[in-house]
Amino acid sequence: MESFFAQSIIYIVAAIICVLITKRLGMSSILGYLFAGVLIGPYLLKFITNESEGQDIMHGTEFGVVMMLFLIGLELEPKNLWKMKDLILNVGLSQVLLTALVLFGLSIGLGVSWNVSLAVALSMALSSTAIVLQSLKEKNQLDSKEGKMSFGVLLMQDIAVIPILAILPLLAIVPSMPTADHANFLSDFPSWVQTLLIFGAIGVVILLGRYAFGPLLHLVVKTRLRELFVAAALLIVTGIAFLMEIVGLSPALGTFLAGVILANSPYKHALETDLEPFKGLLLGLFFMAVGATINFDLIGADPIKVISLTLGVMAFKALVLFGIGYFKKLNTKENLNFAIGLAQVSEFSFVTYSFAFQLEIFTKETTDLLMAVTALSMALSPVLMLLFEKVLFSRLGKAEDKKELVADPITTKNKVILLGFGNFGSTVGRFLRANGVESTILDSDPDRIENLRKMGFKVYFGDGTRVDLLESAGAEDAKILISAIDSTEHSKRIVKICQEHFPNLEVLLRARNRFDAYELMELGIKNIYREHLDTSIRMGVDALTKLGYRAYTVNRLAHQFREYDEKALQVLVNYRADKKEYISKVKKEIEIQEALLGGELSKKFSLNDHAWDSDQMKDQSK
Repeated sequence: MESFFAQSIIYIVAAIICVLITKRLGMSSILGYLFAGVLIGPYLLKFITNESEGQDIMHGTEFGVVMMLFLIGLELEPKNLWKMKDLILNVGLSQVLLTALVLFGLSIGLGVSWNVSLAVALSMALSSTAIVLQSLKEKNQLDSKEGKMSFGVLLMQDIAVIPILAILPLLAIVPSMPTADHANFLSDFPSWVQTLLIFGAIGVVILLGRYAFGPLLHLVVKTRLRELFVAAALLIVTGIAFLMEIVGLSPALGTFLAGVILANSPYKHALETDLEPFKGLLLGLFFMAVGATINFDLIGADPIKVISLTLGVMAFKALVLFGIGYFKKLNTKENLNFAIGLAQVSEFSFVTYSFAFQLEIFTKETTDLLMAVTALSMALSPVLMLLFEKVLFSRLGKAEDKKELVADPITTKNKVILLGFGNFGSTVGRFLRANGVESTILDSDPDRIENLRKMGFKVYFGDGTRVDLLESAGAEDAKILISAIDSTEHSKRIVKICQEHFPNLEVLLRARNRFDAYELMELGIKNIYREHLDTSIRMGVDALTKLGYRAYTVNRLAHQFREYDEKALQVLVNYRADKKEYISKVKKEIEIQEALLGGELSKKFSLNDHAWDSDQMKDQSK
C-alpha cells in the first residue's frame, strides 16, 4: 500500500489495538508495540512487505531513541552526573567490561576470529535504553535501588558507544571499500584518522552545546512564537543527529551529550515540554519497527541456532549483572529484576553491526544473524520480565518478607502506639512528642528506620498486624493506636485485630479518600482521618483570606465545612453500593452544605470578626 496516509492509519490502528490489549492484560506497552510490528510485518499481514523495509522504518524511527537520550541528558546536570560516578564507573563500567570479556571468550571458543569476536562482544554488551527505561518508568521503579543501578549501567553504556565506534575501524584487518549504501564522510580516511575524527566530532558537539545553542534559543524566544521554539529544538536534535551520522557515530549519543550540556540552560524545561510528545510517539514506532525486523525466515531456517544464541547471550549477560547486583548487596528480588531487565541487546547494536559490516568486519550472513538475535532479545525481554514478575518475583517477595520480618525487641511502653512513620506518621509523631506525649513507633521499612534512628527517633522494626508484636508494644495497657500507613487493607486488618484482642484501644486510622473511609466506617470505626481533607480546606482558607474575607469568619466557615462534610460522610456511606443513588445523594448533600454555609456567611459577624484582622493582633502573632 503506497499511500502515506493509508500506511499511517495501519501503524496507528495496530499500535492502539495491541497496546490496549497488552495494558488490559497488565503487560508493558512495549510488548504491545512489538506485537503490533510483528502483526503488520512481512511475515503476517504483510503491510510491511519485507524485512529490509522494516529496517528502513526502524532507522527513521530511531529518532525517538535520539530524542529520549536528549531529554535524559537534560535531566542530568554535570554536577549530578558527578554525584553518580559510583554507579557509572563502578557498576556501569564493570558491566560493560565483564560482559564484553565473557562474550569475547565464548565467541573465541566457538571458533570465531578475534576481531569479529571483539566486535560482537562490544556490541552485545550494551542493553536497550529504550526498553529498560520505559519499563522502569511504567512500573514506577526509576527511584528504586535496582532502578538507579540500571540507570547507571545504561548511562555508562551510552558513554561506551563512543570508544566502541572508535575501536571498530581499528578491527578492520583488510581496508574496506564501502559501497554507496554504506559510505560516509570518513570512508576514504585511514582507520587511525577515522578514530581521531570521531573524537573530534564529539568535541564539536560539546562546543556547540556550550556556545551556540544557548544564543540560538535566546534569539528564538524573543519572537514569542512557541512553534518557532519547537522548530529550534527539533533543529538542535536533528542537526546533532546528522553530524553524528556523517562520522558514523550513534546519533543518540551526540544528542545525549548536548542534553547534558544544556541541562543548566534556562530553556531546559521548555525543551522537555515541547519534545516529550514527539519522543513518546516515535519511541512507539521504533518498537513497532523492531517487531517488524525480526527475520522469521532466518529463524525458521535454523530455529535452534538462533534461539540458542539469543537465550545464551541473555543468560550470560544476566549472570554478569546478577553478580554485580550481589556484590552491591541487592536482595534476590531486586537483583533478578536488575539482571533480567538489562539482559537484552541494545538498539545501538544495530548501528555497530552496520558500521562493522561497512568496515567488512562482518559478512552479510553474520550481520543478518546478529540483527535477528538482537531483535529477538528485545522482543523476548518484556515477555521474560512479565513471566518472572508474575511467577517468581511474587514468591520471592513473600519468602523474603517472611525472612526479613524479624521484629526488634520492644523495650518501652507508652499510652500511644503509632504504626507507620513515613511522611504522614512522622508529622503526627513529632506533634505528639513536641507536646510531651511519647509514642511506641513501629515501621516495616528497614531503610527508613535506619535514617530515623540517625535523626534521634526511637523506631522499632516490625509488622503492626501481628498480635504478638502489639502485645509486646504494650497494647493491653495503651490507650490509643494510630495507624498512619497508606493501605486500607492494612487498616482493616488492624481494626479486626484490635476489636478481637485489644477492645480497650481507641483506634485512629488514616484513609486516602472518602471511599477508603467508607470501607473503614463499615467496620464500625469512627476516628477516620482523610489525607487531603484538612490540607485542602486550609488552602481554601488562605485563598479566601487573600481575597479579603475576614480571617475569623473564614476559619469559622472552614470548621463548619469540615463538620458538614463529616456528617455527609455518615449519610453517603449507606448508598455507596448503588452508583445512581449515591450520585443523587452526593448532589443533595452538596446543595445542603452550600446552603448552610451561605446562610452563615450572610450573618452579621463584623463586630467580632474584624478583631482577628487588627494590626495589633497581626503584630502579636508574628
